[in-house]
Amino acid sequence: MQDFLCYNLIVKRCLILIDGSNFYFKLKDLQLQNLLEFDFSGFTKFLVSKNKLIKATYYVGAMRTDGTERAQRLFNDQRKLLSHLTKQGLKYSLGYLLKSKNKFHEKGVDVNIAVDILVAVYENQCDHLILVSSDTDLLPEIKKAKEKGKTIEYIGFSHQPSLAMVANCTESKLLKKEEITPFVKK
Repeated sequence: MQDFLCYNLIVKRCLILIDGSNFYFKLKDLQLQNLLEFDFSGFTKFLVSKNKLIKATYYVGAMRTDGTERAQRLFNDQRKLLSHLTKQGLKYSLGYLLKSKNKFHEKGVDVNIAVDILVAVYENQCDHLILVSSDTDLLPEIKKAKEKGKTIEYIGFSHQPSLAMVANCTESKLLKKEEITPFVKK
């Protein structure tokens, strides 16, 4: 494990992986879902604390236009969000959205997160992975990362925690609304 010594503390190299749809809907439950006003930079600093942020990535299905007004509006909003993320210092990774029965369903996002977890582990890109997702489809990759000596921190929400993620990750932090509110610009 490659750690850096700083003021007698071990500083871990951290990767943050944010499941965008999962994050959005958890914030929506708290009535804090305006992502274009969200301080992602401050949020990532809060998550890594005194550790070293290597990279933060936001995962989301890419919106395509189909000629309808709604799809065009969603496409434009997503472009604004991706620009906002970039300005805040986050990378983004796009899956795709499949439209079925007039609803959009994300595809490929979990796979992108899983691949990035495994690449980070096998290429020794970090010591500590911070996963902002309650998606239990990621449990096999979490277990493999732990087998390889990495710590996985589950960031969930106290109003709707994933007990499976709490049980399987090395560490867990369940955020309360008052911990998120400072990152929402008024």
